[in-house]
Amino acid sequence: MKYTVVIEKAAGNYGAYIPDLPGCVATGQTVEEVLEQIQEAIEFHLEGMLLHGESIPKPSSLCQYIDARLPI
Repeated sequence: MKYTVVIEKAAGNYGAYIPDLPGCVATGQTVEEVLEQIQEAIEFHLEGMLLHGESIPKPSSLCQYIDARLPI
């Protein structure tokens, strides 16, 4: 399964979260580091859900980039 990962630039690092997995978050000093951390967080999160007898949600979030045009 592939989940949408949102990466945001913060004051001194990057943060990432998975919209389809509430509470699944990570931080890192670089984009590469936050991606490594969120991968581990996803695995840990899903393991925890299974241990608690919860069903794993199917990915449903979408990501699309849209050009923002300034009014003339």
